[in-house]
Amino acid sequence: MVTIFVEAIIPLSKKLSIVFEGGLQRFTQLTIAWLVSDIMVSMAQILKSKNLATKFQIMVEIAAHQPNIQQKDIAPRLGITSQAVSEYVKELIKDGWLSSEGRSRYKVTKEGVDWILQMSRQLHSYAWFVSKAVADISTTTAIADSDLSVGQPASLYMKDGLLFASKIISDKGAKGIAITEAKKGQDVGIRNVEGVIKLESAKVTIGKVPNVQGGGSKSTDLARLEKEIKEARLVGAMGMEALVALMQIGVKPDYVHGVRESAIEAAYCGLPFLVICSEDKVSILVQRLEEENLDYEIVDLKKR
Repeated sequence: MVTIFVEAIIPLSKKLSIVFEGGLQRFTQLTIAWLVSDIMVSMAQILKSKNLATKFQIMVEIAAHQPNIQQKDIAPRLGITSQAVSEYVKELIKDGWLSSEGRSRYKVTKEGVDWILQMSRQLHSYAWFVSKAVADISTTTAIADSDLSVGQPASLYMKDGLLFASKIISDKGAKGIAITEAKKGQDVGIRNVEGVIKLESAKVTIGKVPNVQGGGSKSTDLARLEKEIKEARLVGAMGMEALVALMQIGVKPDYVHGVRESAIEAAYCGLPFLVICSEDKVSILVQRLEEENLDYEIVDLKKR
């Protein structure tokens, strides 16, 4: 569940950067993205730390029943021993979150109340994000390859890196139920998805261009470059030497910024990707591809 949640949150922050543009809105976008990151880090600490999670539960129990609550009453509610509760209470008093007014008389301090409220807000935000993640996972958006009506069964398949929904039902692959009406070519929501969409990752080809110290675009085999371009589906340029070499053969790359991640995403969607890359940037590109366990090939474009 945690892995699914993290994977759903990352695209959310990316979507926000598209929605908010400029001025105060840009500031709002950055603030929201930061809050997403801050909440994730804080919640990860709480969920990973049994000590912190148990302290939070004890604090809530005491806040709800103070001042007359005994450790033996807290223990069974949390599934721990009275001795363990006693040790936690000592730590909470030391932290300044609890005060003791004699045996079995505990009160949450002002600092303790602030901490409970802070954790509560983060838990609330975390729950909201989980709900959003589950909603995103349970509803899939696809392109209708034919007219679909609400409640109609549909099969799902990938084509050219895009997800399509078809009224033709196959015994293999993934299928679900359309929850929105759609004409051919429109977006359609699909729920109750079952099965697996068959998708093989594509190869990334790296066209290595010499650094400027080694001649740069002047030392690039432009004829070989043109041949590689003709066979390419998507093209990206990393480095000024690579970009100039493409300009010399009249080619404008599809990607100039964020090329590494674009190549990875395309490859995962089954789209072959050609990266024309300055020699000094090849190693960082290869490292990312190997981290993602993607197939790649390096083509040396230096003149012979």
